[in-house]
Amino acid sequence: MSTTPPSEPEGTESAGGTRRRVIEWEDPAPGVAVMPTMSGLDYLKTLIGQELPPPPIMSHLNMTLVDAQVGTATFECTPDESHYNPIGTVHGGLVCTLLDSALGCAVQSTLAQGQGYTSIGITVNYLRPVHANAGPLTCVGTVTKPGNRVAFADGVVTDASGKVVATATGSLLVFPIA
Repeated sequence: MSTTPPSEPEGTESAGGTRRRVIEWEDPAPGVAVMPTMSGLDYLKTLIGQELPPPPIMSHLNMTLVDAQVGTATFECTPDESHYNPIGTVHGGLVCTLLDSALGCAVQSTLAQGQGYTSIGITVNYLRPVHANAGPLTCVGTVTKPGNRVAFADGVVTDASGKVVATATGSLLVFPIA
């Protein structure tokens, strides 16, 4: 993924300060096909090691899965102006998606081969605004109760200075995918 200014004919300037973001991603089908044959943690480790293409949403939102251990998953996300809402802050949907991803992957890290998950509910508390200069956000999801049918997890998002910007609790349905 790259962020580049639009091409302008030589000698002209963009009056409105227009910006353009180009998003590229890989075909997610190989990862989806392999997932049922691996434990959840092994699958996450292949994503971290870039052995499989990441889910396209990660390119769209500039997110990276940086660590996964049994019961935890850590993402980083670098917001930019393309994530702004009408009041000039990073849209809460970006932060919510970051949290939902971390909670889900934390649960996935506890799952056996042939199991999958989906979010049932998530409650997000936004504690402070996020701006493009917040630096990378770090989001850690932690399983609070694993389960064969329903699992529960919590998440925390901090900015580059270590300040907590949001927290979440979530419940996730666990089901067979093989």
